[in-house]
Amino acid sequence: MKTIIEPFKIKSVEPIRFTTKDERIDILKHAGYNPFLIRADDVLIDLLTDSGTSAMSSKQWAGIMDGDESYAGSRSFYKFELAVKKITGMKFIIPTHQGRAAEKILFSITGGKGKYFPNNTHFDTTRANIEFSGAEAVDLLNETGKHPELRADFKGNMDVEKLEEFIKNTGKENIPFCMITITNNSGGGQPVSMKNIRDTKEICNKYGIPLILDACRFAENAYFIKKREPGYSNKSALEIAQEMFSYSDGVTMSAKKDALVNIGGFLALNDESLAMKCRNLLIVTEGFPTYGGLAGRDLEAIAQGLEEILDEHYLEYRIRSIEYLGERLVDAGVPIIEPPGGHAIYLDAKRFLSHISPEEFPGQSIVAALYIEGGIRSVEIGSVMFGKYDKNGKLIPPPMELVRLAVPRRVYTQSHIDYVLEIIIEVFKRRNSLKGYKIIYEAPMLRHFTARFEEIS
Repeated sequence: MKTIIEPFKIKSVEPIRFTTKDERIDILKHAGYNPFLIRADDVLIDLLTDSGTSAMSSKQWAGIMDGDESYAGSRSFYKFELAVKKITGMKFIIPTHQGRAAEKILFSITGGKGKYFPNNTHFDTTRANIEFSGAEAVDLLNETGKHPELRADFKGNMDVEKLEEFIKNTGKENIPFCMITITNNSGGGQPVSMKNIRDTKEICNKYGIPLILDACRFAENAYFIKKREPGYSNKSALEIAQEMFSYSDGVTMSAKKDALVNIGGFLALNDESLAMKCRNLLIVTEGFPTYGGLAGRDLEAIAQGLEEILDEHYLEYRIRSIEYLGERLVDAGVPIIEPPGGHAIYLDAKRFLSHISPEEFPGQSIVAALYIEGGIRSVEIGSVMFGKYDKNGKLIPPPMELVRLAVPRRVYTQSHIDYVLEIIIEVFKRRNSLKGYKIIYEAPMLRHFTARFEEIS
């Protein structure tokens, strides 16, 4: 196969500040061994998140200059609205300053004590907004998706049999809607098949429950369907995306992912009554319905980004870049979620550090080691992010202990990725010397953002 090159040219660069290993040891200690608390200037390669960290295109920057900053009825809003409607087919488009704002509005209206929201896998802010309302977030990932070492085309799929069983046991009146996250972030950035979306919709229709898509990485999911699912190889990414959304009744999206922008999001709905309630709350919390907490220039950039993300030359490059990183890690014996997902590589911390129990947070140990060894910032997705406590204060760990290395879009080159490979492999070689960590401070919700740790001696 010929080398797949970046389908863009670099027009502007940002310098990286290099640090020494001794400096990084001191920096990490002062940050409480939490990568979220490290200053960005002290990071060499930042793989903490792919959210809001993409490089915008020249056309997006041109849109920034052309933004209409009118408080009401901005032409930039109508351009944004048209772009979202073209892809999703939704009737009512509500801009928000980012995805979690859309979630906050939606769950504030539909959530509450005694309500349940099933999903293939909720990510952190989605779960937090559900739980903040008093409702319960329920994950119904298919069994294959729970085993990092198993290879399958669509490990992000909903377990539709468990979904129907859950609806029967819970009562459809207690489930405001069902969700599917595409791609499945907490499950390793794994895609969801069109058949699974369709089957989930059929179950929802059977019981009169709406289906909402968390569509942060919808274009990556569409490209996986094109490459892996029979009957879609000759369809465009846009056509596949449109079919995915045709099975849904609403969409939440952080535009900071697959819309290639640094800020922004939206809520899109077909239910006029629900949309009106959401818009009323939007006015109180975010802003007027034609700007929703965003500047007109941001709406312009999102509209352009939604067009660029469906360029199949870009999607081929994006998916292959992540695949390249994953293949070489597997060749070196490093345990990851296989096959590689769309936006990130997920190290399997349970197998990577089999000598460290979930109670001592093996993922956090790897995160610390990657920063010390090479200045790479990553994030734990395991017992720190999703662990809970029983009534006796004992940790209830999630099914998987992971470390996510999320690759920003259009930011890093081949040599950056090769450097990341070298550092991960070096840490893996000395894995038996790594120690566990304990939490010395944690917030009551979304603790991973601000928690502080100490190494266990």
